[in-house]
Order: sequence, then C-alpha cells, then structure tokens
Amino acid sequence: MNHIAILGAGQAGSSLAAKLRVLGFGGRITLIGEEDTLPYQRPPLSKKYLMKEMTLEQLHLRPERFYADNDIALRLGERIVAIDRAARQIRLDDDSVSYDQLALTTGATPRSLPAALGGDLSGVYVVRNLADVDRMAPEFREGRRVLVVGGGYIGLEAAAVAARLGLKVTLIEAAPRILQRVAAPETSDYFRSLHAGNGVEILEGTGLAGLERGEAISVVLADGSRREVDFVIAGIGVTANDGLAAAAGLACDGGVIVDAHGRTGDPAIWAAGDCARLPYRGDMIRLESVQNAIDQAEAVAANMLGAAMDYVPKPWFWSDQYDVKLQIAGLNTTFDRVVVRSGANEKARSHWYFRKGVLLAVDAMNEPRSYMVGKRLIEAGRSPLPEQVADTGFDLKTLI
Repeated sequence: MNHIAILGAGQAGSSLAAKLRVLGFGGRITLIGEEDTLPYQRPPLSKKYLMKEMTLEQLHLRPERFYADNDIALRLGERIVAIDRAARQIRLDDDSVSYDQLALTTGATPRSLPAALGGDLSGVYVVRNLADVDRMAPEFREGRRVLVVGGGYIGLEAAAVAARLGLKVTLIEAAPRILQRVAAPETSDYFRSLHAGNGVEILEGTGLAGLERGEAISVVLADGSRREVDFVIAGIGVTANDGLAAAAGLACDGGVIVDAHGRTGDPAIWAAGDCARLPYRGDMIRLESVQNAIDQAEAVAANMLGAAMDYVPKPWFWSDQYDVKLQIAGLNTTFDRVVVRSGANEKARSHWYFRKGVLLAVDAMNEPRSYMVGKRLIEAGRSPLPEQVADTGFDLKTLI
C-alpha cells in the first residue's frame, strides 16, 4: 500500500494530509511533528491566545477525531533525526518510518538574539510556537516594562498586544525605519504614528549592544545609553527549517528548493509552506503566510497524486494591531512608486505599489474594499492608472 509521510505537523502539513483524503487517496498517511499538541493556528498565538481571548482547543486546526475519522496517523512529540533517501526512511529518535513519498512541511524557526548579546538570559523570548507564548504569558502584567527588538510585523504585533495590556513598551529597530524590509515609507509612517498614539516608544536606527541580567534586565543600546526592562521579546525574523533536507543532500538556499509542482530534486520528496523556496515570476521566493502554507500544500497533495499542475502563488497577508487591520495583496518587491488612497477616516487608507506603471501590491489599513479590489486586479494582471488610485471619487471596482 502506498505510504505518504509528512514531516511537520503545522498548517501546511495538516492541510496537505486533509487534501490527500479529499482527493481520494486511499493509502497510508502519517503526519509527524515535534510538538506534542494537535496541529494549530499560529497567527492568534501572540494576539488572541496571549490575551486569553482564545483557548488551546480553539487554536486547533481540526479536532482530534478528524485525524482518526480520516485514517491519518498522528505521531506527535517525535524528534526527526534524519532522512535516508536511498532507503526511503525517516529516522526518529527511537524508531524509523518508511515512505513511498515524503512531504517536507517543517516550517521555520525564529531567530534568537546572539548569546553574546544576552539572548540566552532568562526573561528573553521569541514568538513562534505554543511553548514560546506559554512561557512568556506570565510576564504580561500591567505596568511592567518590555523591550521589543525588531520593527517588522512580528515585533509590532507583540508591541501592540503589550500596550493594550497596559505594559510600558519600547521597540528598537536597527534599520532607519520600521518595516523597512517589507513596506514603503508611507506604511512605516502610518504604523509609527499608530504605535506612538498608543504609548509605544519606537527607537529607529537603534542597535542593541547587549543585555545584562540583574533583578531587572539592563538594556545597553548601541549609542551607549541604558534602560531597565522586565523582559525582552526578539522579533527579528525567522529561518527556514531546511536542515534535514540539506543533510539529506537536497538543494537548499534559505529554504528547500522546489519546482513549480512543489517537488524537490528527489522525485519522491516534496516541500510546501514556510520551509519551501519556490518559483514566482522568474525568481525564487519563500512565502511566510498561512495562505501560502494552505494553498501550496494542497497543490502538492494533488501533484503527489499525479495532477502535474503548476502552483502559482497569489500572495496575501494580514496583520492586526490595536483597532487596525492591515491587509496586503501581492508582493511589493522592486516597486518604484507608491500612491496613497485616502479612506473614510484618518485610520483608513491604502498604499498602492507600482513598477513602471504595473500594479504590484496593495497595503490596505481598515480598507477591506480597496484590498479586495487591489487583490482581484493583481490576480487578473490588470493595473489602474496611478491617477485613478489617487482620486477617491473614482470607483476602482469598475476596472474589474
């Protein structure tokens, strides 16, 4: 009987297993994960779950009975040691699992502050999985002081939750501005103002020289200044979990390299989700998003069963901060112009990214209509004129 093994029991792994059954696969499916809990959603961890607005059971992607009903064998809390491609076996700590086809959905790991800077001190945290959030949750008490290192979306979301819970928040970003790697200056300005209005101190162009542990944590900044905090959250990005693939001799480059079908250089091994580097518009990219984890995993499931269909990403992302919902459609890399479109109030607006007149992406803040219109235009390969975007009297929906 054909056996498909899936390494990584997160959003992509769970989606891939479920899709195999929907598509009629009747062989064995084994879903292997290092965490000892059922596959769960990650985005709410640092928001609703941390704020006790969501329970662990509500985090679960599917109830336990789903896996039993669909004959999906769960092996949770298992450490994967190696992949033996020649024998088509996965080696675990005290067992091995044979496979006919293997899917890598191993996700990503947050970057930690270097130990030389105090990254290994007690009271210094990263945000990625359930254990991370459970460890830091007791720190979130009104009036306490927290330093957030990193002004990307992870850091800004952590700062927003801490501020809402009444903590005194300082966020430092080594780059000249927050969100510099992922957004235009206009979007950086919007979120800088939003956080300042909620009491967050943002220090841009400010590096961390080190942390020293006493009763509190002494923060030494690159300019030599010091401040005291009670705990630290590092939100400085993630790295793809491609170590198993690289050790097995598969091509990796900041992620497991796959073709448009999601297949690696080994015809029996596939990859999807945060760990995969895939083709997109003539380039190789890695997409860190729930949407891509689901869509690519489902495409890989179909291709494992012989569909031979290219997966074409349709990137979209979101971020919730205070009372603002940011929705992003497309990828803004290589943009040369940004057009701001005003919304119904001062917090509602959208930023439209163009390159040589071609619409690449849209950042929409409390503007779901602009987001949906922009997303549909990008996916259809159509571009409004920048002047039409800037004119709030022009109904962009007429272009669809």
